Amino acid sequence: MGQRKEPTMALFKKRTVGKPGEWYYCLEHKKVEEGPECPAKDRFGPYATREEATHAMELARERNLEWENDPRWHDAPRGGDTAD
Repeated sequence: MGQRKEPTMALFKKRTVGKPGEWYYCLEHKKVEEGPECPAKDRFGPYATREEATHAMELARERNLEWENDPRWHDAPRGGDTAD
């Protein structure tokens, strides 16, 4: 008698969430896409317009710089307490 194989479940399925008319910037393909073409983990958005999605990487860079320069996002100094 052979061993019975249990069905395997895919842990990471390609999930696409979104609607036509919503615009995304796909990080995998490095292009603007409309609607649910790629998995959510691989894209920024949704954006209201194609134009906004075109500038997704620029917006991400600007936000990262703002956060890097925001003292509220920095770790506490080593060996010291934080005081407001």
